[in-house]
Amino acid sequence: MKSPPAEMARFIEREIKAFVRTSPLNRMPASNDFIFDEPLVQFADGDDPLFAEYKTIIDSTHLTPREALAKAYNKSPKDVAERLSVISWVMPFTEKTRKSNRRQTDIPSRYWILSRNYGEKFNDALREHVVKLLTGMGYLTVAPVLQPYFKKDYARFKNRGYFSTWSERHIAYAAGLGTFSLSDGLITERGIAHRCGSAVASLMLPASPRTARDLHSNCLFYANGKCGACIKRCPAGAITEKGHDKLKCRDNMQSKIPTLIAKYNLDTEACGLCQTKVPCEDRNPVKKVMRRG
Repeated sequence: MKSPPAEMARFIEREIKAFVRTSPLNRMPASNDFIFDEPLVQFADGDDPLFAEYKTIIDSTHLTPREALAKAYNKSPKDVAERLSVISWVMPFTEKTRKSNRRQTDIPSRYWILSRNYGEKFNDALREHVVKLLTGMGYLTVAPVLQPYFKKDYARFKNRGYFSTWSERHIAYAAGLGTFSLSDGLITERGIAHRCGSAVASLMLPASPRTARDLHSNCLFYANGKCGACIKRCPAGAITEKGHDKLKCRDNMQSKIPTLIAKYNLDTEACGLCQTKVPCEDRNPVKKVMRRG
């Protein structure tokens, strides 16, 4: 017998949090420190109209949840399932990782890069865990980022930056987990320094409400125009009051690889300076402003 939607949602949330808490992959190899703190987990209706809007907002190649699930199982989107849901999670980096990057002004800390590298490997393991768990229960399930059809496109529309066929940040926004910042990151109740993940499944879960007034509600710059801390933190000048220049950001990261190899023996495109030593690093800063008001 199938569990009621609310009970199933609680079960999935508990399973994700338990995996983050107990998996040895959520540990730094040398120190055994946690990479991520307890995750935030929320859900979206797989047929929420917002997902279709992403084809205009992001790109026409961005998949809807129904398309992503159908492609994974070689089915027509209309034949996948009557109802489907998106499971989205946000895993905040630990204080140790964030603190290591606060001191940096030009390149990320070695610990930040390692946390990001090992953290994304763990994120993939969590994606695989959720898929295995739910398929084992009889549900069609897919983690789009792990599929062969997932890609990041750096070639098309160079005037507006690169994009992917499944944006984890936008999926998290659809699930009500946060809103976007001036620097293009997702500001959640646990801040902007995190990694996102998701899966799509052929089951009905109660959709988490999107309570934000607009897509920038959690960003202090848009709330009162007095922040802009991320502008000062960006070593590339890729963030201005007009927003985030993705191409300038990526060009800067690529240009720093020789320095990262020489200093850390790491050749990763990484930065994250705009995610640390800013008011939104580990919280939603607008809440504090609203309380004062």
